Amino acid sequence: MLYDLIIIGGGPAGITAGIYSARKKLNTLVIAKDFIGQIGKAWGVENYPGFEEISGFDLIQKFKNHLKKFEIEISEGEEAREIKKNGNVFEIITKQNKEYSAKAVIIASGRDPRPLEAKGEKEFLGKGISYCVTCDGPIFAGKTVAVIGGGNAGFETAFELLLHCPKIYILEAGPKPKADEINLEKAEKSGKIEIITNASVVEIKGRALVDSIIWQNKITQELNTLKVEGIFIEIGSLPATSFVKDLVDFDEHKQIKVNPETGETKTSGIFAAGDVTDIKYKQVIIACGEGAKAALSAYEYLQEE
Repeated sequence: MLYDLIIIGGGPAGITAGIYSARKKLNTLVIAKDFIGQIGKAWGVENYPGFEEISGFDLIQKFKNHLKKFEIEISEGEEAREIKKNGNVFEIITKQNKEYSAKAVIIASGRDPRPLEAKGEKEFLGKGISYCVTCDGPIFAGKTVAVIGGGNAGFETAFELLLHCPKIYILEAGPKPKADEINLEKAEKSGKIEIITNASVVEIKGRALVDSIIWQNKITQELNTLKVEGIFIEIGSLPATSFVKDLVDFDEHKQIKVNPETGETKTSGIFAAGDVTDIKYKQVIIACGEGAKAALSAYEYLQEE
């Protein structure tokens, strides 16, 4: 089948693009490994209009339910592996070895967690190391854990862990956490969160499971051992763009360059939206707007074609 439009990604940008394309009666397929995205892992969202406070998981579920109200084809559990251009048609090959064709494409694949790249990280992934507190937080009930990363994401992870863990360390590589002041105050009031700054993680150790972190003080160069039974890594993310290469241009951060007015890439017919692009701010509401813009632009492109 030749679709009018294929949308790659199930986060806020991809879902919004799907809603707008369905309203324009485009024959659309949404390919998504899941409908969680980064926002689905967020402990709390307090800046999305209409919801004074809502969990990221609940918000993305509302987005997904809205999308499913429309007649739109969804392939959940699939990931794009490659995009090819054959004349005026785009071919998407997935990691599940399925092939789809479309006249236009919107890339809204979001971002993947940035690895720590410390010794022991790969060995203990799933054995005490996690990148998703929403997924794995309850597993660590009653245990002492560490969060690597002192930005807002790291603090939000720590706040969710307060429900389960008696002691939480936050390790920040810089001289002070980058989180907002309100989050710093909340952490201090919790009585369970201890912040360690100037901390460079050298090694993650354990036997069958994680049991400690070796970290170095970047000022004194002193090596320290921190006894923990779980580690959550929150040091940022990288654009999920491994499946698209020569058809788009990238900036120095490997984000897809787009026309800010239309969301179109350097290849006519390929659009991109959300955190995968070089649009400056990474916020849910902005991702939704960019998804809507890309869908409307794709509709105009298809009308002209």
